[in-house]
Amino acid sequence: MTASEYDYDELGLVAGLEIHQQLDTATKLFCQCPTELREPEEAERTFTRYLHPTRSELGEIDEAALEESKVDREFEYLAYDTTCLVEEDDEPPHELDAEAVETVLEIAQLLDMEPVDQAHVMRKLVVDGSNTSGFQRSTLIATDGEIETSEGAVGVEDLMLEEESAQRVEETAEGVRYSLDRLGIPLVEIGTKPDISTPEQALEAAERIGMLLRSTGKVKRGLGTIRQDVNVSIEEGARVEIKGVQSLDDIDDIVRTEVARQVELVEIADELREREASVGDSQDVTDVFEGTESGVIEGALSSGGSVMAVPLYGFDGLVGHEIAPDRRLGTEFSDHAKRHGAGGIFHTDELPAYGVTEEEVDALREAVGADPEDAVAIVADDTETAETAIEAVVERAETALEGVPEETRGANDDGTTRYLRPLPGAARMYPETDVPPIEPDPSDVPEPELLTEKVERYQAEYDLGEGLAEQVAYGKHMPLFEDIVADGVDPTLAASTLESTLTELRRDDVSVETLGDEHLRGVLELVEDGELPNEGVPDLLTALAEEPDRTPAEAAEEAGLGGADEDEVREAVVEVVERNEQQVEEEGMQAFSGLMGECMGALRGKADGDLVSELLREEIQKRA
Repeated sequence: MTASEYDYDELGLVAGLEIHQQLDTATKLFCQCPTELREPEEAERTFTRYLHPTRSELGEIDEAALEESKVDREFEYLAYDTTCLVEEDDEPPHELDAEAVETVLEIAQLLDMEPVDQAHVMRKLVVDGSNTSGFQRSTLIATDGEIETSEGAVGVEDLMLEEESAQRVEETAEGVRYSLDRLGIPLVEIGTKPDISTPEQALEAAERIGMLLRSTGKVKRGLGTIRQDVNVSIEEGARVEIKGVQSLDDIDDIVRTEVARQVELVEIADELREREASVGDSQDVTDVFEGTESGVIEGALSSGGSVMAVPLYGFDGLVGHEIAPDRRLGTEFSDHAKRHGAGGIFHTDELPAYGVTEEEVDALREAVGADPEDAVAIVADDTETAETAIEAVVERAETALEGVPEETRGANDDGTTRYLRPLPGAARMYPETDVPPIEPDPSDVPEPELLTEKVERYQAEYDLGEGLAEQVAYGKHMPLFEDIVADGVDPTLAASTLESTLTELRRDDVSVETLGDEHLRGVLELVEDGELPNEGVPDLLTALAEEPDRTPAEAAEEAGLGGADEDEVREAVVEVVERNEQQVEEEGMQAFSGLMGECMGALRGKADGDLVSELLREEIQKRA
């Protein structure tokens, strides 16, 4: 049965969402540093840290943090001219950013949530290096909300204000390199209740929340500024948290694929129980592979490493069983081995292969006491890594006998997932004593206008077409559009420039990403002040994109894009008409279209099209 054929109600699908969205504030959540991203090459210095889990107030250590700490890694951080002591964890955090708090209260209103009486900052244990302190600060702001979908209401359990993590730059020989530009950007986390019962409803709920967030006009836009986590379980399976779904459009596919994975794992567990399968003890089988032609194994042994194996009694044919596209039960085992430093595993469902011969497979089976109905998994690496990794495989194989393990998984680009770590527990949270609590007051916070309402208003108030109104309302330049229109810029010009003109320039390979709000505002204000014709907007934006350090007025002057007076325009028009006098005499006004383009080209964006058109018609009529 394929994923599309599943009866999700019969399977007992239960899903919930966690939406993480960066807020577009001027400064970070606990310091006054800007929230702008930087290029790694701009870093001025680096420093390193080693992180270890700590016990909670009750003396417990979070299981997820403990597993993370078993991988010995050095964390290197890139610091910039804007990096402060708070970001380096060399100074206590400041009070919660007021702008971020106000924005979160706006979001709470849109989600019909009730703010808490007093908000306390908590520390959430994180030892993967993504925060210099070893924990992430998180604050519960509101609870008990709801959104509507076509398949029924979905409750919103909590609304958190958090600090964004540092940005992973690359893996290094010693560990991981992070950039501190992203660390501390205010982040809102919205957690729904497990009210979602189909993949389609999961997508619809995520789209609804995304629309509400963008309605504030105060959230960052672009790749990486919003992330979705999905919690999925079926009745015979277990709760699995899938982290880092980058594209909202992937959510329904992620849910379908996870349901299919859990169904397959349940069926494998049933088969293993029927076979009375079991997992044996790990063993050193290095001697079996002396003189091997397998490059992976020989590489490990030539460096003084070992080959460790575990017999999987009754597992034959099931380790290679596909549980998701291009992923098998053996892939799950391999994920656990990789988390402990190994490159992966080999198993007898796929051997002989990879340079391992049939004779070596037979010797391997004999060495661990495996019969034909059994499988064997091996890890080849330095001795310590091989021993740790094979024990991780043993543990994962034992959970295969039970069914679906509760765990945290990462989303892959192809819609599948991979093992990350165990689910976190309550032991990872404890109070932040350096930041005073606040009492959220929504009384002075206006409720934002929904994007759907903006579309209707833009059509009625500004006479924009439905398509253009929707593009502006849902586009990243919506806040700028509202500001400049309020300052007197023509709405149609503003909308067409921000949506159509920029899109056309991008298609022509103009680097429009270098254009900031100040460039766009300045260009449109020049038009409004009569210093630049509408037709000069594309040329001026192109000039600014090439040299963004100039002001719009400076770029217009250098490019000769200032408005030409009527005498200059008439002179250019007369010259074009005289050059094409024979055509004008023969065709009369039918020559207008061709000559109009020639006139505009001659004036190079210095004249308004309406004026050029009027003068050209006059000159043609004189000679026709």
